[in-house]
Amino acid sequence: MPEFNAPLRDMRFVLHEVFEAPALWARLPALADHVDANTCDAILEEAAKVTAQLIAPLNRSGDEEGAQWHSGQVTTPRGFKSAYSTYIEGGWVGLSGNPEFGGLGMPKMLAVQFEEMLYGANSSFALYSALTSGACLAIDAHASEELKSLYLPPMYEGRWAGSMCLTEAHSGTDLGIIRTRAEPQQDGSFSISGSKMFITGGDQDLTENIIHLVLAKLPDAPPGPRGISLFLVPKVLIKDDGSLGQGNAVSCGSIEHKMGIKASATCVINFDGAQGWLIGEANKGLAAMFTMMNYERLSIGIQGIGCAEASYQSARAYACERLQGRAPTGAVAPDKMADPIIVHPDVRRMLLSMKAMTEGGRAFASYVGQQLDLAKFSTEPREQEDASALVALLTPVAKAFFTDNGFDSCVLGQQVLGGHGYVREWGQEQLVRDVRIAQIYEGTNGIQALDLLGRKVIANGGASLRMFTAQVRDFASSPGKPYASELLDAVRRLEDVSDWLQARAKVNPNETGAACVEYLHLFGYVAYAWLWARMADVAQRSMEAEPAFYSAKLATAKFYFSRMLPRTLSLEHTIRAGSESLYELDAASF
Repeated sequence: MPEFNAPLRDMRFVLHEVFEAPALWARLPALADHVDANTCDAILEEAAKVTAQLIAPLNRSGDEEGAQWHSGQVTTPRGFKSAYSTYIEGGWVGLSGNPEFGGLGMPKMLAVQFEEMLYGANSSFALYSALTSGACLAIDAHASEELKSLYLPPMYEGRWAGSMCLTEAHSGTDLGIIRTRAEPQQDGSFSISGSKMFITGGDQDLTENIIHLVLAKLPDAPPGPRGISLFLVPKVLIKDDGSLGQGNAVSCGSIEHKMGIKASATCVINFDGAQGWLIGEANKGLAAMFTMMNYERLSIGIQGIGCAEASYQSARAYACERLQGRAPTGAVAPDKMADPIIVHPDVRRMLLSMKAMTEGGRAFASYVGQQLDLAKFSTEPREQEDASALVALLTPVAKAFFTDNGFDSCVLGQQVLGGHGYVREWGQEQLVRDVRIAQIYEGTNGIQALDLLGRKVIANGGASLRMFTAQVRDFASSPGKPYASELLDAVRRLEDVSDWLQARAKVNPNETGAACVEYLHLFGYVAYAWLWARMADVAQRSMEAEPAFYSAKLATAKFYFSRMLPRTLSLEHTIRAGSESLYELDAASF
């Protein structure tokens, strides 16, 4: 069975050296007193042990056994319940939660590293606490003080879990047509009736209660998305003293039989007059739910990075040990019957592609985490506002680009192993199956691309985009920065294409949807180029301290700029081809 070990050296490099996170935390009053470089490293070290020793060993067995449904009850695979009990004892569910209600209050920049470890170790296991963390975020941001005081402490503690109930059989992306109803009751609660599907962790045997966040419509709700409200609906009702009461009218009708993440229970949840409480304002539920959805979108993006890292570790180890053929330039290991396959150019291409995109993604996730920390904790209103705008711009890029490349990397990892990559005990085929869902749930990647281009670029005239590209230009224009000319050329391409699309969209509404996926990828490659240039800059200045590590960084940066960034040329060409060819074929001819 393949092992997973968190890439601690690279995580410390990104946090401490590239982004100088401890210096940032020191100037934010809410963080300065309880997190510094030593605290950060101690948490990362402990997280690495938990994920490698407790959670990763359950990955394959969990996949083979899967979550089970019997008579309305869901059970997780053998070992999950015990491991989850140990996991919550460490306080990991509330790592970045509000300290006022029992969370640890750690910065998002640190939390994204932990989430990557979790997904790399065991995506199914990771999802149970990821949904809880997201639900906590929405409750903390929008619920009443009474609801927060009652529900957040046991959720941060991990005794209670959370879920997100949006999708219905007829309503996926178009939430405005949901049918779940909420009837006001005399005591101020609401009676919730309807059925939701694709509910991750909607039922399980890990926690004593599950707190569902449910989108529903009030009797007098306006039509469409403007009529959606958000409700808190516990599986088990809570007494006034906070103890568990009787079961609510909530049941699990079935679980899905899936391609991957089989140990994660994906449920149909039925609400049959269940008692619930309004979160936030009536008919403003979609905006409140987006607090959780955007958290989950970044988290699921990180699933792509974590799975890619796990695949890379396995493929790298295999390539260094597997003996097949001789190097094109002559025997590298003449004392052996053949050379390790890492000598072959195509194997190196695959491994370097995986390495470049995974490490680039790790840096980008940390950058988004930095902006989330500034948006939440900065005491400067303008800095908060700018960071919030950048988070809105970058979240769809993170979700879609991380997961598209995460899947591609896992396929490459499987390819490195050849026939063994197709065989279960090596783990690569499971990674391919597990990571595939990340391109679909929490908003398909096509929807993310449409959101980026349509809402985050065209709708505001490119204002947020210019804020981002200004940072890239500032870096590239500074004296002595590596790859400055390549970076400036890439930014210019992104800006020119963005201006062209804004003009085209005014005369042809099809242009946005026709170009959005390629546009998101163009954006992603340019963003990674900036981060690889930043990492190369640090590596150049630090070479003497640790030559092996920093020379590897420089070599990977060179590969990225020479072999990956040129993909933006073909993406630009495809975008400028326009939408006309998509509509030459009538529907009956498909």
